[in-house]
Amino acid sequence: MTSIIFSFVLAVININYASAQIPSLGKCPPVEVVQHFNVEKYLGKWYEQEKYPTIFEIGGKCVTAEYSANPNGTVKVFNKQINILTGNPSSIIGNARLDSDSGEAKLLVRFPSVPFQLDAPYWVLDTDYRKYSVVWSCFELGPFSARVVWILTRDRQPSRDIMEKAYGVLKRQNVSKAFLMKNDQKDCPAE
Repeated sequence: MTSIIFSFVLAVININYASAQIPSLGKCPPVEVVQHFNVEKYLGKWYEQEKYPTIFEIGGKCVTAEYSANPNGTVKVFNKQINILTGNPSSIIGNARLDSDSGEAKLLVRFPSVPFQLDAPYWVLDTDYRKYSVVWSCFELGPFSARVVWILTRDRQPSRDIMEKAYGVLKRQNVSKAFLMKNDQKDCPAE
């Protein structure tokens, strides 16, 4: 029993570096992703509105993700935030690639500067490309899984209607809103 607990603690620590933060007993639940995903329409800046807790964003506000095309066909991922205590900005750069040629919105993201090199799932549950995106990530480690959800919008201060659409995606997918945390997008630096 002690080895199982130790394995779980070690797994959670490893998962923290990969961004998945909500540990659960059991496998990743089935979810549906966008079919015929248009990467080009997805490129550009997104503002993080809500998410499950993630260790790499502790103390962060004004979180953005900007996606642009790399010459080799992958997507450059540029995430940045402001530390709420110091006011200092921080950022991380990675690369994303489609997981297969199926046309599904299943991407794998890798950040070369993190200590654990793995391809983190970045699955787009739904997006209209212009206003919102709901993203899911889930890892399985033995009898446990670890989950993250992000709600991203094109506007720093989206309308309530846009947020309700995103919540509707979670409801349809049977993904809990219970762990969602709002990201502070107020008093952010001018762009």
